[in-house]
Amino acid sequence: TVEEARTLAIQLESGRLDVPLELIQESDIDAVLGADSLRASLMAGLVGLALVLLFMVVYYRMAGLLAAFSLLTYAVLVLAIFKMLPVTLTLSGMAGFILSIGMAVDANVLIFERMKEELRSGRTLKSAMDVGFNRAWTSIRDSNVSTLITCGILFWFGSRMGTTLVMGFALALFVGVSISMFTAIVTTRNLLQFTATTPFGKKKQLFTPESLKISGEPDSGGN
Repeated sequence: TVEEARTLAIQLESGRLDVPLELIQESDIDAVLGADSLRASLMAGLVGLALVLLFMVVYYRMAGLLAAFSLLTYAVLVLAIFKMLPVTLTLSGMAGFILSIGMAVDANVLIFERMKEELRSGRTLKSAMDVGFNRAWTSIRDSNVSTLITCGILFWFGSRMGTTLVMGFALALFVGVSISMFTAIVTTRNLLQFTATTPFGKKKQLFTPESLKISGEPDSGGN
């Protein structure tokens, strides 16, 4: 009847159709999965940071030790900024943070390689440090600025598409790269300048292998 049709239409529109529901499948998703993933990511970040610090100390000696302290300062500053903004550390954000650790090391590697070349040519530590920083700065600036531009594009794309994972990755990487430039140019440089004024600054073998300290220097056999 017309009355029954009207009643049925009202029930359909209101979503209260009197039809029994049959439970086919039921599953629970516990928050432990997210906690385990975050714990694994934090462990991966700590292990990666420890391996990077070990490599820097073994390969670059005293300069690597100073870079290790600079990287620890970098990690503390980044986490402090994450707390102040605040930034939610999702898995994508952790990936961006871990990637930025490699970017921070890259700047130190460029500087130290230039320093090693200048030390081997016979320069003092202070002179080699100044030349190394000045010549490596343009490469550090260009590579980091291009990465920051990419982060901006990713963040814009994520905001337009509603992809929070991409936004979290881009934001974490942007903050990490920005702080890595500061720690490489300011923290590491100040530590090296201080070291140059100490007795360690006169021992080039602490910064580069003794046999390669000065190119063309004759060995003990007179060659």
